Amino acid sequence: MNVTQIFCDADDFCQEFIPNWQKTLLEDGETKTRIRARSVCEGEIITLMVCFHLSGYRTFKWFYLRHAQKFWMAKFPGLPSYNRFVEVMADVLMPIAAFMQSRCGKGKGIAFVDSTSLCVCKNIRIPRHKTFQGVAGRSKSSTGWFYGFKLHLMVDDCGEILSFSITRGNVDDRVPVPKMTKNFIGKLFGDKGYISKKLTELLAIDDIKLITKLQKNMKSKVIALFDKILLRKRSIIETINDQLKNISQIEHSRHRSLTNCMINVVAGLLAYSYQQKLPSLNIRVDALLTLL
Repeated sequence: MNVTQIFCDADDFCQEFIPNWQKTLLEDGETKTRIRARSVCEGEIITLMVCFHLSGYRTFKWFYLRHAQKFWMAKFPGLPSYNRFVEVMADVLMPIAAFMQSRCGKGKGIAFVDSTSLCVCKNIRIPRHKTFQGVAGRSKSSTGWFYGFKLHLMVDDCGEILSFSITRGNVDDRVPVPKMTKNFIGKLFGDKGYISKKLTELLAIDDIKLITKLQKNMKSKVIALFDKILLRKRSIIETINDQLKNISQIEHSRHRSLTNCMINVVAGLLAYSYQQKLPSLNIRVDALLTLL
């Protein structure tokens, strides 16, 4: 974990993004409150959030109190108390989301799309859950019913995140796909949940070929050998989802606000982008690419 590199990237981005963002808010009349100075800047807040997801700690409170305040005071001399830090975290929601967007890849003609559930509580506690009442949704995934949100991901064959979207749990997987593929051209592989004639035709307008598995009651169709092989390798995105949940810890039931929940998920995606080794299909060789 290179703390200096993460901070330099985050701070450079914030110094360019935040002034333009605040200027836009003032022009639109969306903010009238005075922006007070903090002991930590936005780049430091983002850096600590990303480092937490790379540290192996199970809770951010333990990471902050037992590691950051104990060993990193020289790197972050203005660290406030834990409660104050949680309060100022809400101010970096837009910067951290935009920072993650800037780290998304451009795509090289091959992409995989899938969604994963982000449970916010156990099903037995849904009737008395209040934190995300009216915001989260209940739906069913391959592992059963859940209550919370969905993380939609589009990745390439090298494991790099190309696009992401967070929706309610009851939103159809196909809904955010057109927006996620806005800057992509090539072949997009998905599971049976993305079967849609309307979606296929819509993506074809932007030179995107949607390739999915067939349901049992559907007629078989001719698929190129290379496309059939890649369709079988769609498990790469399942591996990424597993790493995001078990290493970056983007899913847990301890959230106390929607804003901090979203920041936690995006920080987990950022932490994944800083991993030294990403899951890859290792097909970027001339002998295989000739089959495209």
